[in-house]
Amino acid sequence: MDRIDAMRAFVAVAKLGSFSAAADKLDKSPQLISKYVSQLETHLTTRLLNRTTRKVHLTEAGERYVIRAEQVLNDIDEMESQLGDMQANAKGLLRISAPVAFATLHLAPLIHAFQQQYPDVDIDLQLNDRKVDIVEEGFDIALRIGNLKNSSLIARRLTTIRMVLCAAPAYLAEFGTPDSLEALKSHNYLRYSYLDADNGPLPHQYLVGTTHDQLGKLSCNHGGLLSQVAVLGQGIVLQPTFICYKALQAGSLSVILPEHTPEPIHLYAVYAHRQLLASKVRAFIDFASQYFGETPYWDSVLSEQLKQTKAHSG
Repeated sequence: MDRIDAMRAFVAVAKLGSFSAAADKLDKSPQLISKYVSQLETHLTTRLLNRTTRKVHLTEAGERYVIRAEQVLNDIDEMESQLGDMQANAKGLLRISAPVAFATLHLAPLIHAFQQQYPDVDIDLQLNDRKVDIVEEGFDIALRIGNLKNSSLIARRLTTIRMVLCAAPAYLAEFGTPDSLEALKSHNYLRYSYLDADNGPLPHQYLVGTTHDQLGKLSCNHGGLLSQVAVLGQGIVLQPTFICYKALQAGSLSVILPEHTPEPIHLYAVYAHRQLLASKVRAFIDFASQYFGETPYWDSVLSEQLKQTKAHSG
């Protein structure tokens, strides 16, 4: 027995006073309505209706039960309506995990614009450079940068991330501008600590382990800090343009070896399920993809030096 269907049948009979009227309202046969009510009475081990050939009457137990049953059915209908509304319209809490440097530089204006368009969506944004377990930790979306490994998760590409090798003009004036990958071995490398020596881009592989001790070694898990140190003239840094674009635009950093610019990587929105994807998730992913575009704003404002790197890498 489907208890919800049985409750609906009983409430309809109680309100309308007959099995035939309840059957018409629920678009079911009178025999099925009678069966539902009988099964409900058997389940409750109490009689809810006194039946006569002309009309049905509620028992005392039936009068009490119909009040509570109607409340329960109203709550169920309201819940289903709200869930359906959430599916049709973007609303509710959206939990997002994002990498620290990218989020601190670029997510504030995106979130502001998104919530202007979708005011019923609340956002819980957690910044973390580790790869969170989306399902176990309850995230709707994780923003990730790089080449993703195969998994059961779904990934939607949002935009292109370009990497450039750069240094301050003052550093290059003092120590020379490298003209080959081999020449990088004589320079100080400001290393992003999450890049593997063996699997990183080609310039990274030449630079790892070749740093001159007298120039001062530095590795760090935050690209923004590495860019700041590079601007101060301490060494060469391999950075995504979303971090260093302002320094490049201002001339505080200069691109070196553009012919060896690494292949672009991408920013992805990763989520757990393709089917029954909540409207709030779909709305954010679509909005972010349009917001950044294939050529994001931090690349579009850069000077001719980055255009050269695009030509070499494209």
